[in-house]
Amino acid sequence: VELNKRYDCVLQMGGSDQWGNIVNGIDLGHRMLGKQFYALTSPLLTTASGQKMGKSLGGAMWLNADMMSVYDFWQYWRNTEDADVERFMKLFTVLPLDEIARICAGDINEAKKRLATEVTAMVHSRAAAEEAAETARATFETGKLDLSLPTTEIPSAELATGLGVLNALVKAGLATSNSEARRHVTSGAVRVNDAVVSDDKLTLGPDAVLEEGVIKLSVGKKKHALIKPV
Repeated sequence: VELNKRYDCVLQMGGSDQWGNIVNGIDLGHRMLGKQFYALTSPLLTTASGQKMGKSLGGAMWLNADMMSVYDFWQYWRNTEDADVERFMKLFTVLPLDEIARICAGDINEAKKRLATEVTAMVHSRAAAEEAAETARATFETGKLDLSLPTTEIPSAELATGLGVLNALVKAGLATSNSEARRHVTSGAVRVNDAVVSDDKLTLGPDAVLEEGVIKLSVGKKKHALIKPV
């Protein structure tokens, strides 16, 4: 109703799960303004396991780099389920169908990397996509510290007084709350500079800073970030 008043909008688009809300909006607009409104919905994108790709299932994906780093965006697609790789390539890349078939007939992990790189290139540029791919390769395949991992800067004074590991995980974006961070520690998933953390009361100080000037934080095998005192 408000969009129609301001911009003469008569069409609302959304996912098929919003059909009821959209229809109610059409009815409200007709009652209030006496106009005809229209709806257009599209099927929800689901994974092979039937889960919806959306915020409610922790699958939120942001196009803005300030909301989701290029590396995390690349990793999002790299972690695609095996059964979804070919379908997602057809949906989200402009690769020729015969090339997609050839890629997916080979090693599935290489296909996932190609999917991640192609989608990231469309959103963030080819150079950014290749940098993210190289960061992942250096992190997972060579074990080297890559300084292009997502990095959070903190005041050196904060580290000097002691930064709790739970707080560090939240600051680095590896947990949404101290409670979630604590669960990660309890499950043995957290590492600081590749050393497993078992104490959720661990405090990080200047001695935790590597010679590269950062502290590496990890949750599981696929989520990594850096803390950089400045």
